Amino acid sequence: MRILVTGGAGFIGSGVAAAYLQAGHDVVVVDNLSTGRRDWVPAGACFYEMDVTDPGLERVFADHRFDVVNHHAAQVSVTRSVTDPAGDARTNILGSLALLGLAVRFRVRRFIFASSCAVYGQADRRPTPESAPLRPLSPYGLAKRVVEDYLRLYGELTGLEWVALRYANVYGPRAKPHTEAGVVTVFITQMLRGERPTIFGDGRQTRDFIHVDDVVDANLRALDRGAGPINIGTGRETSILGLFRMLARMIGFEAPPVFAPARPGEVRFSSLDRTLAGEVLGWSPRVDLAEGLVRVVDTLRGGVG
Repeated sequence: MRILVTGGAGFIGSGVAAAYLQAGHDVVVVDNLSTGRRDWVPAGACFYEMDVTDPGLERVFADHRFDVVNHHAAQVSVTRSVTDPAGDARTNILGSLALLGLAVRFRVRRFIFASSCAVYGQADRRPTPESAPLRPLSPYGLAKRVVEDYLRLYGELTGLEWVALRYANVYGPRAKPHTEAGVVTVFITQMLRGERPTIFGDGRQTRDFIHVDDVVDANLRALDRGAGPINIGTGRETSILGLFRMLARMIGFEAPPVFAPARPGEVRFSSLDRTLAGEVLGWSPRVDLAEGLVRVVDTLRGGVG
């Protein structure tokens, strides 16, 4: 298949692009390098340094005639979306809509969208199923919900196949500090430097941490399976204070954390029901949190000075 991966120089997108190449597909990466890195674009992918709102993207579609679009390019900071909702909407809503329009115009068969658990807001039920009400608490989560609505509408109007993978908190060695699971990167980096990490709030808030390798696997399976929104998470909750303690034991860090006021727009408790992903994608997480954290610690240990 001929596949476009937007954000393919970023944390998750670069891994997805590499996996598609390894599976034998032709891959084109579009990334404006605002948070991605050129050296993360996998060898063998055709790369365009370009924003998804760039009019030149039309020529990319015309030249390559994609079968699948995998859309990971995004403004990924919940906090930034609260302070600059218009900027968040320009990238996450208008950028996605421009890409979706090109996909329909050039007869792309399937559109895979990187959505988020942020669409649920503070869910009444945990682990949260896809059928739960969508009540996002941040412009970031609202934008993800809006794009899902556009996908649903375009699917009904044009027959475009689509799937929205609602990620839990994705962590891994390349995760940026400002991403949804950037707390893992921040804590490890600070502990390795001998600095006391800051916990926003009381630390009892929970997250469903999912390793990037498991997310990449879901994107591979979604090339020809699944439709509509699908949760990609473990179904397990880990408190931020519990995460701090796990990492402190691994690293041998003995100082207590610093506590600061909770940040606006962030949910209190979160975990995703993964039943549907198992049924329609044949997917389940394989990387245990402790194992995944050790991998990140080992990777970052040599790069922190």
